[in-house]
Amino acid sequence: MPHVTRPVASPEVRAALRDGAPVVALESTLLAHGLPAPRNREVADELEETVRAHGAVPATVAVLDGTPRVGLTAAELDRVCGGGAARLVKLSVRDLGVAVGLGCDGATTVAATAALAATAGVAVFATGGLGGVHREARESWDVSADLAALARTPVLTVCSGVKSILDVAATLELLETSSVPVLGYRTDAFPGFYRRDSGFPVPWRVDDPAQVAAVWRAHRELGGGAGLVLAQPVPPPDELDADLHDRLLAEGLELLAARGIVGKDVTPALLEHFHAASGGASLTTNVALVRANAELAAQVAVALAQ
Repeated sequence: MPHVTRPVASPEVRAALRDGAPVVALESTLLAHGLPAPRNREVADELEETVRAHGAVPATVAVLDGTPRVGLTAAELDRVCGGGAARLVKLSVRDLGVAVGLGCDGATTVAATAALAATAGVAVFATGGLGGVHREARESWDVSADLAALARTPVLTVCSGVKSILDVAATLELLETSSVPVLGYRTDAFPGFYRRDSGFPVPWRVDDPAQVAAVWRAHRELGGGAGLVLAQPVPPPDELDADLHDRLLAEGLELLAARGIVGKDVTPALLEHFHAASGGASLTTNVALVRANAELAAQVAVALAQ
């Protein structure tokens, strides 16, 4: 039997898209690789409930049994969050065809989620943090596929900037070169994931969902084939303490170097170190910022649907 290569939307997502109702895509790598079990399964429900509470339909994205899926059932979310031997492969855009062709299960990164969401007709996507240009990229050529995907995929991505292990200046420069607009939501500073300010400014600021919707419509109508980044800082009460953050980051970078961890394994390894060494503080921050981004994405999707 031939594999299904186009994304299959759940009945709820399909009906919402048909009726022009607001839909928000959610990634599955956060659940399968970014959060420990069983908290990841709880967060899966929390994010979908947050999107619903603000008037939109959630569409968590993954590849299951070789089929790209946009919108998952409770049983499918159980599979994504299962962990252990059932842990899903981490899939970026380049891996999608392989996973589908081989009939694999996989969790989608920012890049892969954006690609599948756009193909299915979902324009708004909520995540935690973007991938970007890694430090020492001049030698390693380590640049996240998220940036290339945003350059060619018409999806509005709500995030909390990029993780502090990255070269933030180079990441912003590459987004500019790729003609990807970057908006700060109620902030003049580009967020640094666990921290509200990465030390770099945002090119543009917006202060309500209606402004975001107006910018997105104009961007699309004026021929912008790229996506758009809407960067929202973590809520102030949930920001990770600066001294703790700096210590964890230094330790994490040493750990990566000592173990020779590179490429797509960098982010999961660093997140695991942050979660373990912070006594759960970074996990609280991570969940808070993703939840806030899901809320904002739903509000923007509603504004676009009006």
